[in-house]
Amino acid sequence: LERQLMVGSYDEVLAAGSRVPHASYGLFMDHLLTTVRDNIADCLEVAYKTMTMDDAVRMMKFGSVAELQSYMEECRDDWIVEDGNRLCFAPPPTGRKADDIPSKKLISNTLTYAAELERIV
Repeated sequence: LERQLMVGSYDEVLAAGSRVPHASYGLFMDHLLTTVRDNIADCLEVAYKTMTMDDAVRMMKFGSVAELQSYMEECRDDWIVEDGNRLCFAPPPTGRKADDIPSKKLISNTLTYAAELERIV
């Protein structure tokens, strides 16, 4: 299962969710399946501008459109449904600017760490 995650074989990981060796693995598999679906959703947002709901259900391995809509309400509130059956993904955020980096705070923290390290040594 770990190898399948590492190479991105999400279909096999999602299929493994239905055949756990013991009932106690169920909670772990639920979290793992949510994580895999989140990764697939992240990839969909980057790869597609729009997509039909049926295609998203198929790609994310949901059983129905209602399950996808429930997932969207919980995790993807930025996805927009157009024409009743078409998903429109919000554009990705623009790159960070130099002004967005808290440089003075970083410098202050670094100097504090250096002073503490010097005091310890």
